[in-house]
Amino acid sequence: MQSLTLVSEWPVEHVSAAVVSAGGEVLGTAGDQRRAYPLASVTKLLSAYATLMACREGAFELDDAAGPEGSTVRHLLSHASGLDMTERKVRAPAGTRRIYSNAGIEVLADFVADSTDIAFADYVAEGVLEPLGMTDTEFTGSPAAGAVSSARDLSLFAAELQAPTLLDPGIVASATRVAFEGLDGVLPGFGRQRPNDWGLGFELRDHKDPHWTGANSSPSTFGHFGQSGTFLWVDPDTGAAAVALTDRDFGPWAADVWPPFTDAVLADLRG
Repeated sequence: MQSLTLVSEWPVEHVSAAVVSAGGEVLGTAGDQRRAYPLASVTKLLSAYATLMACREGAFELDDAAGPEGSTVRHLLSHASGLDMTERKVRAPAGTRRIYSNAGIEVLADFVADSTDIAFADYVAEGVLEPLGMTDTEFTGSPAAGAVSSARDLSLFAAELQAPTLLDPGIVASATRVAFEGLDGVLPGFGRQRPNDWGLGFELRDHKDPHWTGANSSPSTFGHFGQSGTFLWVDPDTGAAAVALTDRDFGPWAADVWPPFTDAVLADLRG
């Protein structure tokens, strides 16, 4: 894919990227596909998927109480629990604001561990990483931002998101629709969004502006980016996903190059 050559122009020392079809075919790659990078907040996608698996297995329900007063598993997954971004302090009543919260994901991981009697990192490994063959991926810290992985492994995960085998496709479809519609909030790095739509662990493109995906990304696009200079998006309308991992922290450089790259990928895919 011609669009993948654009990553060689990014102001980073190392970059690994891949584009994956809805059928799981890797359509093109750039860089070392087995190099491990810190994922930062792209970790949340893996944590969310493991949480949905625990729910499917009957450990709890999405609307079970979890986190601060009035909050549920659904609130924690969708950054609507009211918890602070980094501290386990309540900043708003549950369901009233979209407060992006690493603390909320950490509270959620503790809840999953308590509900399953399995350490959360082990649950992710046994339930998601091992079945998908993600041998380069490891949880080394926070369930909100502490995993390391490779483009090869995230390509496997991107294929799973498009054609689920570990979860019922209906569960994934529901998780990638808006939870608690109409909530405003700040999308880190891109400012206040009205509304700041989120699914169950998955950030939703919808009509956000500005955004880290492309101007031509469909509103149904979902995924996540990380402060370590990483992203994974899935565009169901196009039938493909893209992964990019770098060794430079997110900053203005990423906001400048990621959207044109995504638009170039989409142009390649749409012919």
